[in-house]
Amino acid sequence: MTLMQASQRSARRVPVGLVGYGWWGRTIARTLAESPWLQVAGVAEPDAGARGAMAQDPLLTGVALHADLDSLLGTPGLEAVILCTPHPQHAQQIVQAAEAGLHVFCEKPLCLTLADAERAVSACESRGRVLGIGHERRFEPEVLALRELVAQGGLGTILQIEANFSQDKFLALPRDNWRLSNQHAPVGPLTATGIHLVDLSIALLGPAEEVWARLATLGSDFENGDTLAVMMAFAGGANAMISAVLATPFEGRLAVYGSLGWVEIRDRTHPESPSGWDVTTALRGQPRRTTFAAPAPAVRNNLEAFAQAVAGVQAYPVSSGEMLANVAALEAIMQSVQRRSPVRVATPAAVG
Repeated sequence: MTLMQASQRSARRVPVGLVGYGWWGRTIARTLAESPWLQVAGVAEPDAGARGAMAQDPLLTGVALHADLDSLLGTPGLEAVILCTPHPQHAQQIVQAAEAGLHVFCEKPLCLTLADAERAVSACESRGRVLGIGHERRFEPEVLALRELVAQGGLGTILQIEANFSQDKFLALPRDNWRLSNQHAPVGPLTATGIHLVDLSIALLGPAEEVWARLATLGSDFENGDTLAVMMAFAGGANAMISAVLATPFEGRLAVYGSLGWVEIRDRTHPESPSGWDVTTALRGQPRRTTFAAPAPAVRNNLEAFAQAVAGVQAYPVSSGEMLANVAALEAIMQSVQRRSPVRVATPAAVG
């Protein structure tokens, strides 16, 4: 079903509450302002000073502002919340929202431990609530096309993935920002950008079996590191080699190598403000070709897929099993960084 066809079945916009109104919370608010599927019905922001500034934000005209999640959850007619909060808060907030009967869209990473992720997923599934996750890279048209090519066997047996998602946006952050904290964002390059590439690798190859990772602080004074290299091993022998750096200008690259050819997708700009992708395809016996793919609103597409699931139009396309496999890999990567050795990835327990 196309988005246009799905929209014809939509009678209203799903009222949602935003939890957290920092950099990404404002980005989400701008995105929702353009969507026929969702509308902001309330915002929870614990910082009183920030709430004062929010009262003048044109994106929030007529929107109720709350000091905490408890107050927001009492908003009449609210159907879902979108969490743009520090990572360690996600699990409890997901459980709290689900217990209040609300659907939940959570920014990545879902949780920092597999145990927390299992608790969060179970809270939603046991109550029939939709759980969405902020892995918008899955919703980029060229990534969708690549996954379809792989599924159809167009690249043969997948041998290896190479991926890089680096940026230097965090150099402008004050050093007390939670995104630079070991407590709130451990292994900074992983929780900031690398987790998207972990997710794409799992989407293409299934759950990881083992990881080996190394973290360093080389181009900044970030306490949670700025340079990360990860190797993920998968059943059957394929590997994913992931790089994430927070002290270099933007680079975004996903390359998938198969026995019949390979595809590389390069971002021209940061996904926050996409300007398109350069896609190179090399298939055995055919000339290599590079094409340009026009930009697309992947963040909005992800949020609208969540809204369509809430409205009962179609299922949300990221399974709970994939979400749990992602957090299991994340936890193993963090352990590998600490131990400086390979770590086996835990197998998630069945939920529901």
